[in-house]
Amino acid sequence: MQENNEELTMNNEQCKADEINDKYLRAVAELENTRKRAALDVENAARGRAMHVAEQFLPLIDAIDKAVEITPDDEGAKTLKKASENTMAKVGIVRIETAGQVLNPQFHNAIMAEESELPANTIIGEVQSGFMFGDTVLRTAMVVVSKEKTTESEPEQSDK
Repeated sequence: MQENNEELTMNNEQCKADEINDKYLRAVAELENTRKRAALDVENAARGRAMHVAEQFLPLIDAIDKAVEITPDDEGAKTLKKASENTMAKVGIVRIETAGQVLNPQFHNAIMAEESELPANTIIGEVQSGFMFGDTVLRTAMVVVSKEKTTESEPEQSDK
């Protein structure tokens, strides 16, 4: 009988030890998950701040583009444009390609369509540049796309 009691006590103690070990392992896992969530939150907050700052520079880039468009022979404007694009690229901001591309609503915003020999929805002009920050669109490009030429048939005249 004494041996049975000792065996029950040992089983009971083993169950308690297993339960404590399980609680310990769960607490360690929860702590690790909390650390990962906190690191992800910090990373997302930093990315959000960087995107906000990048968005504030887009009007400046637009003004530089306009200056180069108006005075294409101005070496100062061209140098400024190149320097700004290099700097933006270093921090992960790149211009969205438009010329000759097929319209992609994720990257392009078609604001006008013009008849063209090109296939429908091919970008034939850019009104405002779009930009990406890493894999996120900061601003879609405003573009002009092609549409099929309409053939106007002349009304038939009957001989009377």
